[in-house]
Amino acid sequence: MKSFIFFFVGIFLLSCSSVYKTSEFSLSISPTEPDYNNEENWAVLPSLWNQSLEEIVGKPEGKRADVFYVYPTLLTDKNDPSWNADIKDISIRREILEKAVAFQASAWVKAANLYVPFYRQAHYRIFFEPYSKQGKGAGVIAYQDVKKAFEYYLENYNNLKPIIIAAHSQGSIHAVRLLKDFFDGKSLQKRLIAAYLVGTRVNTDEFSSIPLLKRPEAVGGFVSWNTYKMNHLPKSYEKWYKGGVVTNPISWDESLKGTSEQHLGVLASNKKIYPNSLSVKKTDGILWSTLPKVKKRFFLSFIKNYHFADINLFWKDIQENALIRTNNWFKINQK
Repeated sequence: MKSFIFFFVGIFLLSCSSVYKTSEFSLSISPTEPDYNNEENWAVLPSLWNQSLEEIVGKPEGKRADVFYVYPTLLTDKNDPSWNADIKDISIRREILEKAVAFQASAWVKAANLYVPFYRQAHYRIFFEPYSKQGKGAGVIAYQDVKKAFEYYLENYNNLKPIIIAAHSQGSIHAVRLLKDFFDGKSLQKRLIAAYLVGTRVNTDEFSSIPLLKRPEAVGGFVSWNTYKMNHLPKSYEKWYKGGVVTNPISWDESLKGTSEQHLGVLASNKKIYPNSLSVKKTDGILWSTLPKVKKRFFLSFIKNYHFADINLFWKDIQENALIRTNNWFKINQK
């Protein structure tokens, strides 16, 4: 299984047991708020690259567009009672850079300049009762960081370039709020290339004026999906998935299926692309995927929830689609 980037699999093993070490939430003991004027509080800037990212996409090259990426939950230790991650923690930074950034955010680098802030992500237990009520403030803290980072990015880095919003899981929850606060029905919406809101339920009518994108070249809207093994539904289907948007990340249109012949490629931990590896089928709130044709796929046959691989499974497909949408945004706006 090491040959395939399923680095979030532990999260779902944790969710099988609902017992977490916890504590009363208090702002007074929360990690120090990041100052985004300090580059140390950014995981990635065009001027701040890391070796893991370079090994996959090479050195940064200036692009006409930007991508602002918000990473998923990596704070999952059941014995850690903290509610929010301390972004000064070296182990946390390493997880973000070597996993989420290298194997998720990298998918958008071909199309745009990458910006990734460190933020005080909420602990994974916030998504389960009774912890979700106890730690509601942890989610607030996490979003406040993302929002302040985006404000700093707009004021200091963007220079009126068009923007891709990319996120996964907890990151997508924050990205939805970010779109509502800064884009939805606002002037900045004109510069939205697309929002990739992966790994969380997003409703068709989530936004007042940001549409669901139904063509591979369409711009100014959003896409979303949650991946599960073919013909299986999660136990939490009714609560977490049913009714949500399901984009086909192979065809990027309204097709109910995507064939392996169309599939551009999975990104594996050996940093190689495996094309024509899987096919998909859409159902209500869930994107079903066949077992990917990668090395040691036997181990994957025991896993039903592909949430941890929502982006990796379609890494090359996302890379090419982001480039298509970006080029089309410029084509439309140069008229």
